[in-house]
Amino acid sequence: MKIAVQMIAMTCFLTGAAQAQDLVYADDATQACLAEAVPGDRAGCVGASANACMTDTPGGETTVGMGGCLDRELQYWDGALNAAYGALMDVYKASDAEAQVGGWHTPAQVPALKAMQRAWITYRDARCDFERAKWGGGTGGGPATLQCLTEVTAAQTFLLHDGLDGLQ
Repeated sequence: MKIAVQMIAMTCFLTGAAQAQDLVYADDATQACLAEAVPGDRAGCVGASANACMTDTPGGETTVGMGGCLDRELQYWDGALNAAYGALMDVYKASDAEAQVGGWHTPAQVPALKAMQRAWITYRDARCDFERAKWGGGTGGGPATLQCLTEVTAAQTFLLHDGLDGLQ
């Protein structure tokens, strides 16, 4: 609950800050990197668009600029995560239905996926709350939290997307 309140407050702060500052953000750098990366090297693409934004945005190196750019990339990864989760859920719903009709005695995959994702959310929040705590209340805590959320969300996106390999 604590991280949720902090994230709401940070989002409100960053939304106002991002509107006050003209961010030069596009998902292009991340997408281009991912298009060329082999699966084991995809983590190196995380943050590419945020870094380009920080470089291209006047004041992008400030706490507010970094926070705005990181928040935009987090939104990209959150969308990708939701798409991968939804696609995997659709595959598993069909698989579970087929197993039920066939009378197979296999573990249901939909509840397992839901439980894993719920546990991941708890882990993500605790991990990124820890990252924030390392800043001791300093102004770098906001961008550090957003960077953590982005990296952890991207890693989970890769995990879910890789679960789709061979299933569609």
